[in-house]
Amino acid sequence: MNTQTSDRNFRQAELDKFGALAQRWWDPQGPQKALHALNPARLGYVAARTELRGARVLDVGCGAGLLSEALAGEGAQVTALDLSPELLKVARLHGLESGVRVDYRQQSVESLAAETPGAFDAVTCMEMLEHVPDPASVIGACAALLRPGGRLFLSTLNRTPAAFALAIVGAEYVARILPKGTHQYRDFIRPSELAAWLREAGLRLEDVSGLMYEPWRNAARLVSRTDVNYLACARKPEG
Repeated sequence: MNTQTSDRNFRQAELDKFGALAQRWWDPQGPQKALHALNPARLGYVAARTELRGARVLDVGCGAGLLSEALAGEGAQVTALDLSPELLKVARLHGLESGVRVDYRQQSVESLAAETPGAFDAVTCMEMLEHVPDPASVIGACAALLRPGGRLFLSTLNRTPAAFALAIVGAEYVARILPKGTHQYRDFIRPSELAAWLREAGLRLEDVSGLMYEPWRNAARLVSRTDVNYLACARKPEG
């Protein structure tokens, strides 16, 4: 883990940008419409690879709790981290309304890793790595938080012309599915880069799958091509 950046591994402009969307985060027709569509596919990917009922699961970069609540709904004991107070406020309020219990914390994953290493059966970190200055630091902290045999689940965007065309030009400027400025192409992550960071963190990559958003039906599904959105699963070895 890069200790020089781990204490401040965020961009305030990014926190402000997403915090401004907090009040409409749970609106399925709002600015996070695509995220709502991705959520069932993300949950299915995790549930197919780890037993959620009774598991201790950490959701890193939880936003206002879309995936956190879905994981808890499958019977997991969920702790969820974000650095945006606006998003966490909405997450906690929605949890009170839905009756789904999640332990929301305004805390960095690096600081939690220093406090409680090996505490979780699974860690999810979805659509976050491309928004932080040091993704490798996040991955290292996630690895430290896993028990031996636990799994880390990630999703991000590939740095390809196709991703630029679809995720930025198409989604933000043409179809306006996402707010303008949601993504920066330079921060997208190639699967080979992600795999290297996982190896450095002592994790074994088990799977990489494409995640395709289909705006005409406002839904997402797993696919073989990984040139735009993709999911990855890595395991912490036993012993």
